Parts: sequence; structure tokens; C-alpha cells
Amino acid sequence: MGALDSNDNRPAPVKWQWPSIHPEGRKFALIAAAITAVFAFMAWETLAWPMAGITIWVLAFFRDPVRGVPQGDDYIIAPADGLVTLIVNVPPPRELAGEQGLGEAEMTRVSIFMSVFDVHINRAPIAGTIKQVVYIAGKFLNADLDKASEDNERQHILVERHDGVRIGFTQIAGLVARRILPFVKPGDMVAAGQRVGLIRFGSRVDVYLPAGTSPKVALGQRTVAGETILGVLGDGTSINAGRL
Repeated sequence: MGALDSNDNRPAPVKWQWPSIHPEGRKFALIAAAITAVFAFMAWETLAWPMAGITIWVLAFFRDPVRGVPQGDDYIIAPADGLVTLIVNVPPPRELAGEQGLGEAEMTRVSIFMSVFDVHINRAPIAGTIKQVVYIAGKFLNADLDKASEDNERQHILVERHDGVRIGFTQIAGLVARRILPFVKPGDMVAAGQRVGLIRFGSRVDVYLPAGTSPKVALGQRTVAGETILGVLGDGTSINAGRL
């Protein structure tokens, strides 16, 4: 983990190293590489070169880089790499609502869209205990659409801190995403920035900020999973004033 930079509360850069490939992606890379080898052996260069490019892309898609996680008890960390496309006030998803969830009042939802070129390993926004993991079958609409939060295949995860504060976030499948893979189950304890799941081939993650907590990211900003601070618990100062 990187140490905090005292000037801007961001983690100091970690030493770069070649990203590892998540085990989930190795089988796809091997299949693509095998097809490439067959085409090359048959001297079908017009097919071999595109397949070589696909093999490289598959390896890049499943890369799992090291991240420097900010060390602040009240930080809510971005669970996904991608582009902030929506910041809206909405009720929590019904699967996460109620006394044992996020309640019934409106919350600020920050949506992060992941393209097929982004890292797709998702990370825990806070440290705590996994209270719920709820999978919902659905459609495969463009994940950049607002209605994807209710119509698409998705998986809700609820994390509770030691003091009872709860953060909910949702992994949403997109046009080409066809599988959401959880790495955690109810009862598991996670650290902030810990890997909790993977969405294959383009998708979105919604994060629900508690009442009194405003987003520290802006529309159009890129986030880095495990590093970007989405909000600070109890801090209602927003850089998006007038845009919600």
C-alpha cells in the first residue's frame, strides 16, 4: 500500500510493476493464444495477426495492478476504474433498503462506467463485514444508461463498518458483459480497497453515499479503484454543487 501524501490526502505512488493477470482471465488468454498459434501454423496471416491482437487485449482486460489505498477511517474509496457518468439523488435499491440495509431515504448515487479498456477488478469502498451479496438477473442494456441500475443484470453488495455505518454498491453488467463474479460472501471481513469481484467485458458500478456525505469526484472525472476518494463520511462539502 502507498503512504498518504499529506498535501492532498491521496496515497503516495506505489512502485510500478508489471500487472499480474487475474486467474479468471488466464483461460481466455490461453484459448486466444492457441487459436493464434493454429492460424500462424497454417500460415493464415490475415487471421493470425488479428487473433494476436485479441490475445493481447484479453491479457490487458484481466490485468490486476497493485494499488496504493488511502489510509483514512472515513474515506469511501472508489470500487472501480472508469468514468464518473452520473451523480444523482435516488432512493437505495429495494434489495438494499430497509432497517437491515441502507434505509429508505434518498442517497447520492455515484455511477462509474467501465469501458472494455479499463481494469475490471472491483474493490471494497470501506473496511468492514460483508452483510449482503444479492444477485439479480436482468437485461444487458448499455451500462451508461440511468435505467441500467434497475433493468440490467446486477449484484448488490452491502458492507458494514465496525461502528454500524453501511455502504452499498452495485456491480452492473453492460452490453457485452455476461458474467459478474463475486470474490466475497456474507460474513466475510474486508479491508478498504480489497478485491471483491470482477465484471467481464464492460460494465458499471454504482456507489451509494450515506446521508451527510457529498461526493468528492466530479462528472467526467476518471476514478482508480482502490485509490480515488469518492467521499469522506460526514463531510457534506461537495465539489458538484448545483449538478445533482
